[in-house]
Amino acid sequence: MLDNYLEQDAWRIIERGWNPLNQTKSESIFSLGNGRMGQRANFEEDYSGETFQGNYVAGVYYPDKTKVGWWKNGYPEYFAKVLNAVNWIGLRIAVNGEKLDLNTVQVSDFYRELNMQHGYLQRSFIANFANGNAVKIVATRFLSLVDDEVGALSYSITPLNFSGEIVAIPYLDFDVENEDSNYEEKFWEEVEKSATAGKAHVCARTKKLDFQVCAAMRFALAEDGNAVTINSSFAEKLNYVENTFAFTAEEGKSYRITKYSAVLSSLNHTASNLANAANQLAEKALEKGFDAMLAEHAAAWEAKWNISDIEIDGDISAQQGIRFNIFQLNQTVTGVDARLNIGPKGFTGEK
Repeated sequence: MLDNYLEQDAWRIIERGWNPLNQTKSESIFSLGNGRMGQRANFEEDYSGETFQGNYVAGVYYPDKTKVGWWKNGYPEYFAKVLNAVNWIGLRIAVNGEKLDLNTVQVSDFYRELNMQHGYLQRSFIANFANGNAVKIVATRFLSLVDDEVGALSYSITPLNFSGEIVAIPYLDFDVENEDSNYEEKFWEEVEKSATAGKAHVCARTKKLDFQVCAAMRFALAEDGNAVTINSSFAEKLNYVENTFAFTAEEGKSYRITKYSAVLSSLNHTASNLANAANQLAEKALEKGFDAMLAEHAAAWEAKWNISDIEIDGDISAQQGIRFNIFQLNQTVTGVDARLNIGPKGFTGEK
């Protein structure tokens, strides 16, 4: 068993019940990766409680000056820092004017699952707002093994006891910091950005070594499985782009927002073509759709398990533990790029 608040299961890491004291730990344990990029299990919606945000692009690093004291003589002057990169999962939600934030609403029926067999993260809960409104949320996301520069998320909202307005703001945020930065230093500077109705992208470069990364997003809305036309506004600020749209939600109906983000780096593309390539890839993901992408991704994970699984009979805790370690290794490095290797923390942190 990985920890005393997690359930034993041969193929899944399961957390039941919301305890904010476990959040930063769970963000590490439930992390995702596909060899090309990775992320901690931060929430899609805003969260004002304690959190450690982390989105990482494989091969992108920064030579940062070491913070040392006299007791650390012999330490190197610089070390390679894994950079917190663009937050591509961002999705602000407001229900009848009230922000969805698990630090301020009452939370019940909280469930979080890392499905190691098929490589996705799912979370569900009921949020009870101060005005009495209650919504059920089911959020699923993955980093595709098939389209390995694309991440996709599905975010389902069901009003349980009311009908009203829901506002959604999908965004890309490159105005990020590292948890262990020196004096709150930021490591990215903007190259370009654009936001129009239904789409957006933002590109940035590192202040040293000139790595460039570009993220592009697309999104869609469905009501009980039927596509809904979105009329969105858009906005830009430094290192940041967003779209905003609103819809009237009826009690008992489910509204599913899907978001597709392509994250490309200059390790694999010419810098001058990053934005164009990212937008093309995000558009292709939107056309393919979340369910088709997830099915391909799950099949790719099953193929990977066919050659890497270790079965342990009679000890479910040991079985869960060994599969968790295999899963983390496989999602950190897939073997398709000889330039990449396994970092000390994989895609769970900055070291």
